[in-house]
Amino acid sequence: MKNEEKDLLPRTKDFARRKIRLCVALPKETLAQVLGQQVLRSGTSIGANYREANRARSKAEFISKVGDCLKEADETIYWLELIDEEKILPQPRLSPLLQEANELVAILVTISKRARGD
Repeated sequence: MKNEEKDLLPRTKDFARRKIRLCVALPKETLAQVLGQQVLRSGTSIGANYREANRARSKAEFISKVGDCLKEADETIYWLELIDEEKILPQPRLSPLLQEANELVAILVTISKRARGD
């Protein structure tokens, strides 16, 4: 495993912890809580799936798990965009989270392509 791929383990865990803190900060209104649960689920799944990918028994399993990470990262962006568009939290609070999610997507795409030999 390359160093940048190892560095992704703590980065995805930190991302998950940031999603936990985001959910705690959300208003107690139903819409905010429902969207928050979606962000929490998808945002914490990225790191869990990446951890599994690094324990894959085959290249195919690794590629599949990285694909799961990518799917969850993209889904997280979707939920964060909804929270932003519905003005549930101020944009300055969400902007760094969206930036990190987009960076994770870019990294995961690169890892996936490299693993597939593209």
